[in-house]
Amino acid sequence: MLTAPEPPAIPLSMLRYLFLSIGQLGDRAVLAVLAKSLALTLALFAVLGAGLWWLIQALTGKWLGDGAAPFVGFLVILVVIASMWLLFRAVAVASVGLFADEIVVAVERKHYAAALERARSLPFHQAASLAVRSAVRVIAVNLLLLPIYVMLLLFGVGTGIAFLLVNGWLLGRDLGDMVAVRHLDGKGVKRSRGETAGQRFLLGLGATVLLTIPIVNLVAPLLGAAMATHLFHARRS
Repeated sequence: MLTAPEPPAIPLSMLRYLFLSIGQLGDRAVLAVLAKSLALTLALFAVLGAGLWWLIQALTGKWLGDGAAPFVGFLVILVVIASMWLLFRAVAVASVGLFADEIVVAVERKHYAAALERARSLPFHQAASLAVRSAVRVIAVNLLLLPIYVMLLLFGVGTGIAFLLVNGWLLGRDLGDMVAVRHLDGKGVKRSRGETAGQRFLLGLGATVLLTIPIVNLVAPLLGAAMATHLFHARRS
C-alpha cells in the first residue's frame, strides 16, 4: 500500500523558527541590539567614506588640481555605494555579532529558560573576535571567488545562485557558532558544525536571501541570530 511522503521537517522547522523570531522583533532587548548594530554599521561606512574621500582627493589632486572636488565627491559616492552593496552583509552581521549574546539571551529567556541558566555569557573580547573573524572570512572568500562571479556574469549563468550558496554556507556557520559558543566548549563547537551542517546551510541561505531584500535586510542578521538559537535548542532537546 502506497503512503504519502512525509513533508520535509527541516524547511518547515525553519519557517517556524522564522515566525518565532519575527514575533520577538518588538522585544526591548532586540530593539536595543538593532539600534546599536545599525549605528555601528553606519559609523563604519561613514569612516570608510571619509577615508576614501581623503585618499581619492590626494591621488587625483596631483593630476586634476583643486578643481577636481566635484569629480572626487561623485567618485567617492559611487565607491561608497558599491562598497555598501558588496560589504553590507559582512559589516551588518559582524555588528550584530558583537551584541549577539543579547539576542540569544532574549530568545532563551522566552523559550528555553532551563538552557539559559546553564549558559555562559561571552566576554566582549570573545564576541568581538567572533565578529571580526566572521567579517574577514566573508570578505576574503568572496574576493577569492570574485573572478568566478565575474566569469559567470559574463556567461549570464548562475552568478546570483553562486553568491547565495557561498554566503549561505558562510552565514549559517557563523550564526550557528554565535549560539554554540555559549553552551559548548571548543571541541563541542567544532563537532556541532559537522552535525548541523545541512541545517546551518538552510539557515544561512534563508538569512542571505533576507539580506538581499531592502528594508528587511536591516533586521535580517537579528532574525538569523534568533533562528539559530531556536535551531540549536530544538536539536539538543
